[in-house]
Amino acid sequence: MKGNVLVGQSGGPTAVINSSLAGVIQAAKKYGAGKVYGMHYGIEGFLKEDIIDLDEYITCHADLSLLKRTPSAFLGSCRYKLPPIEGNEDVYDRMFEIMEKYNIEYFLYIGGNDSMDTIKMLSDYAAKKDKPQKFMGVPKTIDNDLPLTDHTPGYGSAAKYIATSMKEIIRDNASFGASKPTVCVVEIMGRHAGWLTAASALSRDSDCEGPDLIYLPEVPFDLDSFMEKVKHLAETKRSVVIAVSEGVRLADGRFVCELGNMSDYVDAFGHKQLSGCASFLTNKITEATGLKSRPIEFSTLQRCATHMASRVDVDEAAAVGFVACQAAMEGHTGMMITIQVTSREPYLVTYNKYDIHEIANVERKVPRDWIINDGTYVSEKYLEYARPLILGNILPYYAGGLPKHLTLHTKDK
Repeated sequence: MKGNVLVGQSGGPTAVINSSLAGVIQAAKKYGAGKVYGMHYGIEGFLKEDIIDLDEYITCHADLSLLKRTPSAFLGSCRYKLPPIEGNEDVYDRMFEIMEKYNIEYFLYIGGNDSMDTIKMLSDYAAKKDKPQKFMGVPKTIDNDLPLTDHTPGYGSAAKYIATSMKEIIRDNASFGASKPTVCVVEIMGRHAGWLTAASALSRDSDCEGPDLIYLPEVPFDLDSFMEKVKHLAETKRSVVIAVSEGVRLADGRFVCELGNMSDYVDAFGHKQLSGCASFLTNKITEATGLKSRPIEFSTLQRCATHMASRVDVDEAAAVGFVACQAAMEGHTGMMITIQVTSREPYLVTYNKYDIHEIANVERKVPRDWIINDGTYVSEKYLEYARPLILGNILPYYAGGLPKHLTLHTKDK
C-alpha cells in the first residue's frame, strides 16, 4: 500500500473544478493510494489542519458522477498566498509536520497561476530539505491564462455560458428597438487577459449576429473612440450590444472601472476587485446620447453554471486530475499537467507534464494578431481555437425540477 493523497482546490471555482477532484480520486484508488484526504478551504484550511476524509463522501461511482455535476469547489477554496520560504521556514515545517502526521505522500493542488506558485514553493522546500513528498499542479481557471497548456479546464464551460447568454441577450435587446436604439454593455471577467470576453464572439452564427463590439484588456481602451463607435452604431442599428472585459484599461494604466465607483478591496495577492466597468460606460452613453442603456455583469454566473458545462471541458478536467495523481504516484514532482491539442478537427488532445517553474506566475494573454478591427473584435483564428472547447453537454441530475449537488453536508448515504 502506498502513502496517502492530499488534494485541495484554490482560487475562483469553475464549472468543472470538481471533475478534476473526481479524476484525482479515481487515479488514487486505481493506483493503490492509502486514503484520499481533502484540504477544507485549500492551503489556508490545511495550515489549520482542517482536513476531510473523502472516503466519507465518495463511496461509489454514483457519488463521483454527482460530484462532476456539482458547481463551486466541493472542498472549499481560498485565496491564500504562502510567504517566501526564506525567513518563514517555521510555516513550511508546520505543513510538512501535518503531512507526516497523515502519512501524505502525494500533494495535489487544483488551481490557477497563484495555486501553481504554491506547488512551486512546496516542491522547492521539499527538495531543499530532502523530503519524500511529491507535489503536482492540476490546472484550473476560467481565465485561460496559464502558459504552456493549449487551454485550461474551466475555460470551455465558461465560454459556453458566455456565448449562450450573449445570444439570449442579443435576442432580448433587439425586442425594444421600435422607437430608438437600446444599448447594452455586457461586462465579462478578465483582469489582464481577454479570453473570456473573446468567447462572446462564439455567439455569432446563422441565427445571431454576435456582439457589435468586443473590448479586451490586451488593447488600451480609448473612451472617446468608444463613444464615437457607439454613436455611429446607434445611427445605423436598432439594437447595440457590446462585450467588455472587466479589466480594460486606459492608455495610462488605469482600469476603466476605476473611473466609476470601484471597490477598494485588494486580495492577498494584491489583486483589486474589479467591478462596475459596464455601469460606468452605460452611464456615459446615456449622458452623451440620451439613449436607454443597460449594464449586465455576468460576475460569478460565468464560472458556476455547471448545468451548462461543456462535455469536452468536463472530460478534460477529470483527465488532468487523473494524470496528475498518476504522475505523482509514479514519482514525479514540481510539475503541472498540460493539455496539448494535436488536432482541432477532429478534436484530439494529449496530456503532458511541465516544470512548475516555467508556469507559476506567468500569464498568457490573447495573441495580439487575434484582436482585429482596431481592437474591437476577435478574428476567425480565435473562433477556430475555441469552438471545439464548448462542444457537448453533461446533463444535471434533477430532483423536484432542480439540479442535485453533492455537498459536505450530505453524509446520509
